Amino acid sequence: MKKMLPWLITILLAITLIVVAAFLLMDKIFPNDTNDVNTAVQNVETKRLSADQIVELTAEITDIKTNLADPDYILSVDIAFQLDTAKSKEEFEKIKAIKITPLIIKAIADAKPEELNGASGKDQFSSKLVNIINKNLTEGTITQIEFTKFILASI
Repeated sequence: MKKMLPWLITILLAITLIVVAAFLLMDKIFPNDTNDVNTAVQNVETKRLSADQIVELTAEITDIKTNLADPDYILSVDIAFQLDTAKSKEEFEKIKAIKITPLIIKAIADAKPEELNGASGKDQFSSKLVNIINKNLTEGTITQIEFTKFILASI
């Protein structure tokens, strides 16, 4: 028994260190999607714009209809995108049909109906869209997304 005691202490110490290291590294190994949303929200700067400036910086994509991850549901949506500069709006207008619309359709196809319910669901989905689309823009960034039409229906 006396010969096994140092081995038992060593094994228990090693297991304890492994468990502590696992808890400390948990966020780095398995990151949460909510961290992306929180950082996106923190990085947004609000500027007061006049109505003319809002119209000048806003582009629209209308009449997107596609199934959700649950094939029993369909979403019909119109989206208004507010960009940071007039030049970025011009670039956005050029690529919206061939680059932005497919990204939106893919994001909708991954969404579940219960994720899109309520104002918080729509806010999280719009944050997800901002992150996805900003990565693919050639010039400028999207500062805000508004749903001008949002119809979620079961088939």
